[in-house]
Amino acid sequence: MSADARTFRTYVEENLDALSADPVRETLVHQGRRVSAGEFRELVYRMARALSAQGVDRGQTVTLLSGNLPETIAARYAANLIGARVNHLYNKLSADAQAAIVRDVETNALIVDPRMAERAAEIAGSAPVPVVLTLGPAKTGTDLLELAAAQSGEPLPGRAQPQDVCTIRHTGGTTGHPKGICTTFAQARWFRGAPSDLPVGERRQLVCTTLAHAAGMMADSTINSGGTVVLLDDFDPATALAAIERERITDLFLLPPLLYQLMDHPDAPHTDTSSLRTLTYGGCQASPARIADAVRAFGPVLVQGYGQNEAGGISVLAPEDHDPLRPDRLRSAGKVVPGVEVAIRDTSGRDLPAGEHGEICVRSPMVMQGYWKQPELTAEVLRDGWLHTGDVGHLDGEGYLTIVDRLKDMIVVVGGHVYTTELEDLLNTHPDVLQSAVFGVRDADRTEQVHAVVVRAPGSGVDDRELRAMVCSARGAMYEPARVTFTDALPLTDAGKPDKKELRSQAEREFTAAR
Repeated sequence: MSADARTFRTYVEENLDALSADPVRETLVHQGRRVSAGEFRELVYRMARALSAQGVDRGQTVTLLSGNLPETIAARYAANLIGARVNHLYNKLSADAQAAIVRDVETNALIVDPRMAERAAEIAGSAPVPVVLTLGPAKTGTDLLELAAAQSGEPLPGRAQPQDVCTIRHTGGTTGHPKGICTTFAQARWFRGAPSDLPVGERRQLVCTTLAHAAGMMADSTINSGGTVVLLDDFDPATALAAIERERITDLFLLPPLLYQLMDHPDAPHTDTSSLRTLTYGGCQASPARIADAVRAFGPVLVQGYGQNEAGGISVLAPEDHDPLRPDRLRSAGKVVPGVEVAIRDTSGRDLPAGEHGEICVRSPMVMQGYWKQPELTAEVLRDGWLHTGDVGHLDGEGYLTIVDRLKDMIVVVGGHVYTTELEDLLNTHPDVLQSAVFGVRDADRTEQVHAVVVRAPGSGVDDRELRAMVCSARGAMYEPARVTFTDALPLTDAGKPDKKELRSQAEREFTAAR
């Protein structure tokens, strides 16, 4: 064992040390329940011993099926503390998809939110696991909290080594079958979330998106800083606005579609959001027009983070770059973060000059170890030390990175390529459009046609002809959608991204029915 391995401390151990600094401070809040740093720290140690007693050990897999509970974070910390890798299921996946992931990651223990006990039984029926544990009394499995209560809350040394797999995070599946992305314990220590200018202990983060996604890692950063994490079960704009005012929230992460819902809600103009210091958004493309609206609504607190589970953080658009009068700047994903290298390359692997579109390739300490049990796919995206992101973009002369599309979302039409995010940006500039999603659908000749689904502003009468004419005038006939349809709300994935896979399926069904 190397000297580095002997002295290595995981992110969990660092956070548990931070919790010991002030045991009585409020660390987690959920539905009126307030958990102190000392209580949470002891719970992690008790859970770790309980998991060990159930046979869970270093190098095994613990899968979480749980909502946003304080015990969810404690269970992840406990599993990682004893060196187990953690896979957190997206709750809105089908039971079949969840069972396939449970089998794929070789789950040794399934830890379940009691509210999801019926789904857990369904999963375990088709993907048997050695141990099913619940975060409280339930009809399925053994109560982990009861087991933990019988254990000691004294400190326990971590067992993980730097290159052990810490987490297996699955892609949302918006572009195909979910892929398991492996992150090591050494890499997990790199993530610190968006920078904050608040003194230690004064951060108050609202988590209203799933802990299985970026909000979970940001919660780790807040706990490490001595702050407080306020948990909501799910995103609801009215509930989130009330929590921001009531809990004096300083830090918030939202995917762009949820940010739009927050600022469009009738309660927004009457809610005190002055406590916000950092409103981070990311996870999918944002509309420059709508982000300008958000700056006007919430002030100079917006931060855009661009990254991937495979690559970690890549670039940041800082608050000072959020100028409503600079849509070109708001269209960018900001500047590459320190310690990360970015190259824009063509299909032959040649580096392209500033301004030219190509695939975004990344090299950094945060690049994933690989896809779980998929060596061929790993070799396809990890080449010569560089991660090929699958995103199309360009760097400008000032070093700002702009993402224009996913390679798989780019629509190939007669005459060239339609970049879906560019068309969405254009549609969203119309005063009667709140959101849009653009995707390609193949016709009877297997030729891709541009489709757009639009969310209109309340009371708007804008129709498809007006929007198509606007696009044709601004970008030419190549970008004009073959079809524009309207909806009250875009379907979202469990992570909160527009579900283009579902929209495309709907459009294909409608096309088939019309034939």
